[in-house]
Amino acid sequence: MSAGFPLPTTAETKAVIPDHCFERILWRSALYALMSLVLTVGTGVLAWQFLPLEWAWTPAWIAYAVVVGTFSTGLWVVAHECGHRAFSKGTRLQDTVGFILHSALLVPYFSWQRSHAIHHGKTNHLTEGETHVPKRFGTRQGKRALAVRARIGPRTHGVLTILGRLVAGWPLYLLIGATGGPERGLTNHFWPSKPFSNALFPNRWARKVRWSAAGVLATMALLAWWAVAAGSFWPVLALYGGPYLVCNMWLVAYTWLQHTDEDIPHYAEDDWSFVRGAFCSVDRPYGRLIDLLHHRIGSTHVAHHLDAKIPHYHAAAATTAIANAFPHLYRYDPTPVPKALWRVAKNCHVVAPASDGWQFTESGEPELERAA
Repeated sequence: MSAGFPLPTTAETKAVIPDHCFERILWRSALYALMSLVLTVGTGVLAWQFLPLEWAWTPAWIAYAVVVGTFSTGLWVVAHECGHRAFSKGTRLQDTVGFILHSALLVPYFSWQRSHAIHHGKTNHLTEGETHVPKRFGTRQGKRALAVRARIGPRTHGVLTILGRLVAGWPLYLLIGATGGPERGLTNHFWPSKPFSNALFPNRWARKVRWSAAGVLATMALLAWWAVAAGSFWPVLALYGGPYLVCNMWLVAYTWLQHTDEDIPHYAEDDWSFVRGAFCSVDRPYGRLIDLLHHRIGSTHVAHHLDAKIPHYHAAAATTAIANAFPHLYRYDPTPVPKALWRVAKNCHVVAPASDGWQFTESGEPELERAA
């Protein structure tokens, strides 16, 4: 983020976005949701009919998991827009659609709506952020992370980081608040009280958290019934489990890369503001096909953080307006996504004081001390 330029206010950033970008059109949102639903369910039905459930067909089932997991991420994004009130004008309709879609993907809808709202409200806040909050230089966790990286080497550490986050990162976040805000302690998206901290879900949210858990349990019960009816758990694992893991991988990769890179700072309370945090988001090149399937969630994320009620089908126009109005603040990284993911996994673990907020350090030595 360029120094020497005054930050715009929230109202000023909104004023540069064309008025039509804030229009939520139900039929249009529904068509995109239907597209993702047909692709996901339709491909599953075809696999059930034509792919033999035999070990010799394992490569085909892996390919199926990648394809359907990629398709179902579109449903995940639609539910995410419902939580932001970007799907339509009716709160009840959006919560119904979002609750059904997220529950089907084992996501606690209302719980994540709440934690994700905190993520938006405190983006790249050093201590009060939510999801992918980095460890700080000088803390016990920061020292341990740098020591482990030095002991096993940055390449091995990067590989293990990618595997750990993409495979287990999402369930660990839901269950224990892994990579969540350090100020909130141990949190759980299914149980809002002891032995977990209730800092993420105040008392008035407890009922919604339990509703969220009930939705996920209902889906798990349906999956168990399916396994019993089929006489085996293998059809469930092949048709649902594989795509579920791939969908989770997409989710973690998106959220990780949207706010993390070697030059993206985090800010302590005295320096942080909503607009400063929002402009710490970064857009990346996912390509036309993935943008279509995932409703531009990765290539228009700066606009999404400046106003989350912008529907995805207006986000490209909003992004162009923001980039033109604030070229010194808007972030776009043309690095191919796999290369960027490797760079982040290898180098972005601990932040230290720098000339612009707190930035990632490889050596464990703060930038300000190196400069001195």
